[in-house]
Amino acid sequence: MTSAQRLEVQRNALATTRIREHAIGEPAAGEIVVAIDRFALTANNITYGVAGDKIGYWQFFPSDGDWGVIPVWGFADVIASAHDEITVGERLYGYWPMGTHLVMQPGRISDTRCFDVSAHRAELPPVYNAYSRCNAEAHYDPAMDDARMLLLPLYATSYCLYDFLVDNEFFGASQVIVPSASSKTAIGLAYALDSDDSDKHVVGMTSAGNLEKVIALGLYDQVITYDELAAIDATSPSVIIDMSGNGDVLAALHRHLADNMKFTSNVGITHYEHNTMGDGFIRDRSRMFFAPGHMQKRAKDWGPGEFEKRSFAFWYDAAKRSDAWLSYRHIDGAEAMAQCYQDVLAGSTDPNQGLIIRPGAAS
Repeated sequence: MTSAQRLEVQRNALATTRIREHAIGEPAAGEIVVAIDRFALTANNITYGVAGDKIGYWQFFPSDGDWGVIPVWGFADVIASAHDEITVGERLYGYWPMGTHLVMQPGRISDTRCFDVSAHRAELPPVYNAYSRCNAEAHYDPAMDDARMLLLPLYATSYCLYDFLVDNEFFGASQVIVPSASSKTAIGLAYALDSDDSDKHVVGMTSAGNLEKVIALGLYDQVITYDELAAIDATSPSVIIDMSGNGDVLAALHRHLADNMKFTSNVGITHYEHNTMGDGFIRDRSRMFFAPGHMQKRAKDWGPGEFEKRSFAFWYDAAKRSDAWLSYRHIDGAEAMAQCYQDVLAGSTDPNQGLIIRPGAAS
């Protein structure tokens, strides 16, 4: 028997948590047991919790009653296997619970990838059920583990957003406005826009505390605080890529831009307590963005593997550029994991720091 722990949250009260201890026995035929080595924790994971019922995030690692497990991206090692094609010692990259162990049922196996085909995951987006078999990857570099788990999910979304804008000809906009510009997904989008030859005017909005850091990135044409919203040129047709879900800010932007607000893509909901949209919010030109849906569209447009190839190349380049401002902090053990989660939920973490959780390590 293996003693396991995981962090669970109240699905309708995300600040209420518990560390649940449970025992994992030997895997049944066709199953494996993995020990989760490390995972990244970002504001994006808070979005998973806020949108858990709407998009189905609670279904990946089910709990009981009103409790749920927020998914995270990271690495795990196989410690027990009753599967003919997966061996003990394999390293997997993918989607994990915030905890120490997971029982999986691998299927659809290739040299470099497998899927968890457990029955409760059958209807969930394939991108979340796929796991990379790191030992067989030609490009696998253990030195990039922290960057990969932190930035690949975020910068893949950034790339999706950029490609979504290109695919829709920027909705006729000449100005791109990015609230929560200090978020890593926003910075990834800014990298993509910085390399684009369409010459859009990119406005980053951020808090006063993050203003200097966002300016120092040198990626946005204009950086303002939320109370300086009136400084945005309301005569320019604009598209908003929102990472915060702050209804007050979005409604104020829509009122300010009026007919020149061409489209709003709602990406994140980190400011979940302000998620009710205020007066003036233009719903018929606003949509929630779901990156896996865009990935599936591009798989049909471009053929199998092409999106992954392009997005991986983008992530690798953007991750290298991010070394100029990003550092990593490692947090060990379940109790420290729980406190770190509260810090991310409260928005009190340093945006220039990547949080890497090692749930089974001694604190």
